[in-house]
Amino acid sequence: MISRIGVGVMALCLALYIVVVGYRAVLMLGTGEPIAIAIGVALLVMPLIGAWALIREMQFGFAADRLGRTLDAEGGMPEAETELTPSGRIARADADPLIERYTAAAEAAPEEWRARFRLGVVQDAAGRRKDARASIREAIRLSRG
Repeated sequence: MISRIGVGVMALCLALYIVVVGYRAVLMLGTGEPIAIAIGVALLVMPLIGAWALIREMQFGFAADRLGRTLDAEGGMPEAETELTPSGRIARADADPLIERYTAAAEAAPEEWRARFRLGVVQDAAGRRKDARASIREAIRLSRG
């Protein structure tokens, strides 16, 4: 719940930023000076890119949360089978065999979002964020199709 509040606060801050920067951009565009016009255009484009990135991340987060809650309600979330580090990650020595096992399960059922999501959870617990995001993104795609 706290993470959702944080996301809401960040979204509101970005919206305020877009309004303020948009106002400043309009002022700069109205000066007629070439440099000011160029800066005004940049001020209009950069917040739009930021807003697009925030929206994409929020969509990913909400979809991943929805799948995680569904899988947890079904009792399908992976259990902590090994000792975890104090930070909650899987110990390096135990990570590779677990990831290999969950990867094999995901490859055995290529159209099953649950297997791909479980792989992403294990990859995340092992500290492989990039791979975890890719696996969870694939699980989201599979759940929609």
